[in-house]
Amino acid sequence: MATSTPAGVRGSHAKHGGAAPDPGAPMTHRQIMEALSGLLLGMFAAIISSTIVSNALPEIIGDLGGGQSAYTWVVTASLLAMTATTPLWGKMADLVSKKALVQIALVVYVVGSVIAGLAQNPGMLISARAIQGIGAGGLSALAQIIMAAMISPRERGRYSGYLGATFAVATVGGPLLGGVITDTSWLGWRWCLYVGVPFALIALFVLQKTLHLPVVKRKVKVDWAGAFFVTAAVCLLLVWVTFADDKYDWLSWQTYSMVGGALVLALVFLFVESKASEPIIPLRLFKNRTITLASLASLLVGVAMFAGTVFFSQYFQLARDKSPTMSGVMTIPMIAGLFVSSTVSGQVITKTGKWKAWLVSGGVLLTAGLGLLGTMRYDTPYWHLAIFMALMGLGVGMMMQNLVLCTQNQVAPQDLGSASSVVTFFRSLGGAIGVSALGSVMTTRISHYAKDTIGQLDPQAQAAAGKAAGSGQIPDMDLLPAPVRNWLESAYGHGIADIFLYVAPIALLAFIVTLFIKEVPLRTSGALEQAAQGESAPAPAAAASAPVAPAAEEKVPSLVAASSAPVADTQTQQLAAVASVAGDAPAQAAGATGGGTPVRGFVRGAESAPVARAAVTLISLGGRQLGRAVAQGDGAYAVDAPGAGSYVLIASADGYQPQASTVVIGEEPVTYDILLSGTSGLSGVVKAAETKAPVTGAMVIVTDVRGDVLATGLSGQEGEFTFAELVPGTVTVAVNAAGHRPMALPVEVGGTGVTRVEIELNSGSQVQGTVRAAGRTLNDARVTLIDAAGNVVATSTTGEDGAYAFTDLDGGDYTVIATGYPPVATHLSVQGSGVDGHDIELAHPGE
Repeated sequence: MATSTPAGVRGSHAKHGGAAPDPGAPMTHRQIMEALSGLLLGMFAAIISSTIVSNALPEIIGDLGGGQSAYTWVVTASLLAMTATTPLWGKMADLVSKKALVQIALVVYVVGSVIAGLAQNPGMLISARAIQGIGAGGLSALAQIIMAAMISPRERGRYSGYLGATFAVATVGGPLLGGVITDTSWLGWRWCLYVGVPFALIALFVLQKTLHLPVVKRKVKVDWAGAFFVTAAVCLLLVWVTFADDKYDWLSWQTYSMVGGALVLALVFLFVESKASEPIIPLRLFKNRTITLASLASLLVGVAMFAGTVFFSQYFQLARDKSPTMSGVMTIPMIAGLFVSSTVSGQVITKTGKWKAWLVSGGVLLTAGLGLLGTMRYDTPYWHLAIFMALMGLGVGMMMQNLVLCTQNQVAPQDLGSASSVVTFFRSLGGAIGVSALGSVMTTRISHYAKDTIGQLDPQAQAAAGKAAGSGQIPDMDLLPAPVRNWLESAYGHGIADIFLYVAPIALLAFIVTLFIKEVPLRTSGALEQAAQGESAPAPAAAASAPVAPAAEEKVPSLVAASSAPVADTQTQQLAAVASVAGDAPAQAAGATGGGTPVRGFVRGAESAPVARAAVTLISLGGRQLGRAVAQGDGAYAVDAPGAGSYVLIASADGYQPQASTVVIGEEPVTYDILLSGTSGLSGVVKAAETKAPVTGAMVIVTDVRGDVLATGLSGQEGEFTFAELVPGTVTVAVNAAGHRPMALPVEVGGTGVTRVEIELNSGSQVQGTVRAAGRTLNDARVTLIDAAGNVVATSTTGEDGAYAFTDLDGGDYTVIATGYPPVATHLSVQGSGVDGHDIELAHPGE
């Protein structure tokens, strides 16, 4: 069992000799990192193109002659395109080659970047940013989808840390690099838009060489109608929130028309999706509470995350008169918080399998950070701002990736792309709405504070202030007189602070939503591995005449020491044996029924998640197989009963406990849903704490909370041990080995999959010997062991053979005192491991 492959990506398909690699076989850590390198380069290009422009935007919009509306739409156009196309990218990933799609997204991104760099006016720049957003939407959605295909949810936190690190480096380096480029006269801001192109081209080459995923051979049928209506609804909504309170009032006929039109388009979209064979967003996904709540939380987090970060550059440049370079430097605390929280949470989730606490904690920190940022002004001490930004970054890092993770953990492999893109879609939608609406609100608040305080200026300064404020363009602070600049900086500082204050309740609502998300143990196999196991689920059946056992025997968890087959394989064979009780009848596809009375329903697991590829067998009370089906992706199954009567329905699936139920069937079709509970495994390795060497032959005992023994066994040659079919919950694992101190520790066994533990034993010495007097063994002699500090370590009384023993001793010097006849004290040095012999000779009283 000793292997460098992460537990989450192990599979049940071994590679033999020179055979072609099995597309369902697990990927090694090296293969994952090679493929991930190309994805990270693409993500880096997409992120840096956004962040490198953020601090340059005030100067870009000023050069192109745009105002606050253009400033907002340069950001919104990219978010809008990303939002509208993310579900389409996700659905396409379920139908065609993920590798080809991510390469197409990179090409689209490069084209958009080149056009943006050539922009001659705000309209052209906004259009180019929309093209960039289409490519970035593909990169952000497909990176998550491809990671989920390669890596199990339990191990994904480890690799999500790399995504977090890439995000942090690009986010920190982008503004700094953008500021330097913008401040360098012989380069100019246009070069900011070209920086991501080389990274995208390198990513294309790397992905071509390293990313090897099986191509799904399915007939492609894209829901173009659904894509059109969702895009139209989102666009109309964003146009409304962008110009509300600026071109028209919030309550006006324009508002009623646009909001009503967006609602109608949304209803048409829902109707189209309910009828589409391959919907952009499968509505059935929202029957799962976790997916619904995670999508709502992502919408709210998107508002907080994008709205918060977009306006930082305006605050530092317009309210604090900083250069684009310094504006990037001053946002480092927020990015550092995001980097630390995303990386640390990913590593801890991989080790523990627990993710909800991070979501809840992230909601608290995000709300606190935004609320505190709402108190800032143009002259707030920077160290206050640094703390507030760090809190915000910590919260975003804990929530952003983990909302995607908990969603991916709930769906079947064939729905992975759609489910992942749903969460990303709502996050981008929240960001687009937030940036558009809050950009309009910010303009109104800045104007309000400017009008309230303009009376503090002298008449000459008021004239200059009116001219600067009435131009409709973002002002150049360096060209304004000192009194006017201070007046305008104060207005910008107060107005931008209000944006954070308005977003804080939205973050609080996201925190409340996460409280209702139920924590489900993370799976230990990736989507490709699950799909491969699903394809091999139908197992050879037993002989047709084999009777059904009258009652299932109680299964005692057993140790599989030094086994080369993973637990999942053994469990699959057991489940298949139960499912194929009799006969070798071919499995029916769900819904394909013949004559007789139909029995239909759904096979579901935890949180009502569908159990795809579950084997459902209908047998008679005499043990004869009458029908068999394999559940579809949504868990649906259908078998036919020959007529009225009582039958036994058996359901089994890899990673779940088999279930047998009696069903009474009449003349009418019967609907019977099956709920499977997960089985759990426990595996690990026993090592020596000092040398990290495996401990062979260690006794491993698993007990429940009542102290009842559930399983026992010895560790193998590599110190490994494995127990299958344990009841989920808290157990105690006790380990004892010769020459080591025993250890007991609590372990939380997950609801499904295999929980892994690593146990390190400290070395312990044993001292034993015999007490004699006058050449014969001495009974009832008392032996006391004292350490070098004079403390009594242990005492022992000899038996009939005069023997005594002390165990679990640390290395060092001891004094052994034996009494029975006149006491004798002797010196003893213990090495720290092994067994030391120490016989004692007592003098006779008469001697």
